[in-house]
Amino acid sequence: MSNFEYIISSLPYLTLDYKYEDGQGFYTVLEEIKENLGEKDTETLDFLLDGFNAKKLDADFYASALKSPIAFIREYFRFDLNLRNAKVRYLNRVLGRPEDQDVVTGMGTGEEEDLDIDGYRFTGGEFEEDLKVQNALESASLLDREQFLDDITWEKIDSLETFHYFDITAVLAYVAKLHIVDRWLALDEEKGRELFRKLVQEVRGTFKGVNYTEE
Repeated sequence: MSNFEYIISSLPYLTLDYKYEDGQGFYTVLEEIKENLGEKDTETLDFLLDGFNAKKLDADFYASALKSPIAFIREYFRFDLNLRNAKVRYLNRVLGRPEDQDVVTGMGTGEEEDLDIDGYRFTGGEFEEDLKVQNALESASLLDREQFLDDITWEKIDSLETFHYFDITAVLAYVAKLHIVDRWLALDEEKGRELFRKLVQEVRGTFKGVNYTEE
């Protein structure tokens, strides 16, 4: 059984400029959290952690996430799906590719179960943050783009954890924020350029022979 009161009360308050205490790191904090989580809640946390691995963010993962009984998992990854697709469309425009190429649509084969009448296993639904994300992606500074996008993600997490104080949602929200903080602890200009290159690499398909200019 999970001891949420102990977990939440023992965790430091997070801001985007949070620094780890001596001897701590992302996985150190995770281990401390997991020590007081029950088996089912640990599995839910592990699912969230899988979603931080770009290699696992395929249609099957999103199909599972959007059917989760945990509201935070459903809505966080609905947002994540829409954010990912917005990045893909932005990169497609930069690289002169068809705008919807490599976008994760959730379109089924027609032979799969749980397809709705339009042939989709899942959809991202309305993307309320779309305009903010588009403005962030158009930022001239690579680091500013990442900062703006993380600010939007942070605000989304805030909205999903409203009125959740001592439950699995509070834990998931904390870890999602800690993941953002962890990325920024070692971020510098070269890291910003690496992030942009990584965005290109994450888009499925081939970019061989395609040149792009880093601003």
